[in-house]
Formats: sequence, structure tokens, C-alpha cells
Amino acid sequence: MDIQNTTEKLEDFYQLQDLWTEEETDVKNAVRRFVDREVIPHAGEWWQQGEFPAHLIPMLAELGVFGPTLPEAYGGSGLSPLAYGLMMQELERGDSGLRSFASVQSGLAMHAIYRYGSEEQKQEYLPRMAKGEIIGCFGLTEPDAGSDPAAMITRASEEGDSYVISGAKRWITNGHLAQVAVVWAKDDAGIVRGFLVPTQLPGFHATPIHTKASMRMSATSELYLDRVRVPKSFQLPEAHGLGAPLNCLTQARYGIVWGTVGAAMDALVEASLYAKTRTAFGRPIAAKQLVQSHIVGMETRLLNMQLMARQLGQLYLGGTMRYAQVSMAKRHNARAALEIARMAREILGGNGISTDYHAIRHMANLETVDTYEGTYEIHTLIVGRDLLGEAAF
Repeated sequence: MDIQNTTEKLEDFYQLQDLWTEEETDVKNAVRRFVDREVIPHAGEWWQQGEFPAHLIPMLAELGVFGPTLPEAYGGSGLSPLAYGLMMQELERGDSGLRSFASVQSGLAMHAIYRYGSEEQKQEYLPRMAKGEIIGCFGLTEPDAGSDPAAMITRASEEGDSYVISGAKRWITNGHLAQVAVVWAKDDAGIVRGFLVPTQLPGFHATPIHTKASMRMSATSELYLDRVRVPKSFQLPEAHGLGAPLNCLTQARYGIVWGTVGAAMDALVEASLYAKTRTAFGRPIAAKQLVQSHIVGMETRLLNMQLMARQLGQLYLGGTMRYAQVSMAKRHNARAALEIARMAREILGGNGISTDYHAIRHMANLETVDTYEGTYEIHTLIVGRDLLGEAAF
């Protein structure tokens, strides 16, 4: 069996690689080599242990996956959105938790500082975050305010030259690894504001969530803020209203659109290679009609994901990308990847429930990816509102 040719055909049935620039191809290949060497051989074990492999952080920084689209003055590489997308694809080919770590660092925490922070805040945090010396998290979701972030109850009250922040955040990626939290809270006038909260401050506590049956490699936390006092200079000066954190979510969802391609790709390749070597009733199961139907259906879904991600990247590159377009792509790609992983697990049969193989891990992870940063249903309503001009929330 020619594994390389089979893999290449499965991963790029429409030869999209011919459209990538040399820089984009080099970026993808560099991250792929890292994931193949440092992540995939250990991913099942790390997932079972429920721990994020923090020793990879310096290597990820060296790869340039933290804030790569930012200007070099802030520690970035000025890469195109397409190159960034390919980075996220290859990281999630390893594990969704790995891509989530990079997405939150770049698309949420660093983007919030770059887009809404003062020049002093940018210079203080962004270069060190790009080097992995400072890890950030993004505190928006609350125990009782997920799909409706406007219902947040975390408050930031002015007291002299400070803000005093009290509240709780839940499902926060990187929370207990972070040195700085971008926390969203309502001020005394009820306006949503963003704050940089160093996690060593008195009253700040991050507690890991250990009960997950999904995204087990991800560092997921609850944040508790009990009268955490921050100077007024720690407020993000350009963040006024709920639109600010939602803009950050658009950036992170863009990364999800690409990351899910990687998870789907890995599940499809694994199932296809398995089908070519697993025999039943005297023949490889790849010669069975039902298996071929599954593989063709999975390949079609993957191709649609790839085409949608690439065109979204082109819109981003041209400065015309709209948040509703990101919602459609996140909605489609997360669900399609989940369906591919489920089919892959089925093809693997009994072996499919073992983390010696990748499918069950991708499948479980993608249940979360399908839900977080906007559920399938919420994105349906976002796109519906954009198409029809009527809100149905």
C-alpha cells in the first residue's frame, strides 16, 4: 500500500495545495513536522491524563504560532490570514486542545490587547506573549451566561483610581496556566468593559475543571474574582460595549474554521488507511460498498470544509470578511468535522473506542468545538438574521 499517495489524495482531493504561496506552504509544513514529531505520538496518553503538555509552549512560540498575523513590532510575523489558518489546521490535526491553546493566546487574548489596548499595554504584553513568556486567557463566558453574554453579572466598580472586579467565569481555556486574564465585566453604568487582570493579584483564583469527557488535553478552568483591584490603567481603553469581546470571538472562530479541517483530515486518513488493511470475509473492508460510501461522504464533507475555509481566508485577506460569514463557516465546519470523526470511529469498529487510535479523541473533542464560541444553533440564527434581516433570538 502506498501510504503517502493515499494520504495526499485524501487530504487534498481537489489539489488546493497548488493555490498556496511558498510562504504558506512552508508554514504549514513546519507546523506539520512539529505535530507529527512532538504531538501525535503522545496525544492519546496526554488526553487520557487530562493534562495540557505545557512543555510544548516554548516550542510553539519558536514555531511562531502565537500572534503570527500581528506586526513584527509587537512580536508577530505579519503572516497572511491563510498562513495562520494553515497553522491552526495542523495544530488541530494533532488535537483540538492544542489548537485551542494557540487560538485563545492569539485570537482572543493577544487580539484583544492589539485591537483595544493602549500602546503601553501592547508593548508590555504582546512581544512577551508571542514568545510564550506570558500566557493569556479570555474571561467572557459565565456559569449562567454562555450564548447570551449580555447577561453577564461580573461587575467592575470604580473605587478611586482603581476598578474592583467581582464575578465568575467558566469554561475558560488556558485559565489556570495564564499570567494575565482578559476579563470582561460591566461597569457602574452597565457597559461591558475589558480589563487586563494579572492572575497573581489578590482575590483572583483559577480552578481547573477535571470532569470533562471532551477536550481533555485542554487547560480549562473556572475563574473566580473576589474584589480584585486593578488600576484604571489596566482597562482596555478602546473596548466599549459587547461588540468588543464579540469582535475577538470572530477572530477566534476564524481559527476554528481552519482547525476543524485538521481534525477531520486526520480522522479520515486514519479510517481510510485502516480500511485498506483490515480484512473481513476474506477482503479488505475498503472493498465493501458501505465503507466506500462512508469514505466518499467523509471526503466530500472535508472538501467543502477546505473550500469554505480558503474562501473565508481570501475574504479576510481582502478586508471584506464579515462576522456572519465566519459564523456560517464555523457552524458548517465544526459540525462536518464531528460527522467525519463519528464515521471514522464507526469504520474502526471496536478499535475505534481506543485512544490508541485518533478517531474517538477527535470525536469527543469536536463535541466541544461544535458547542463553544457559539453553538450550531446560535450561528444558525446569526446567519439567518444576516440573510433575512430579522432577529430570531
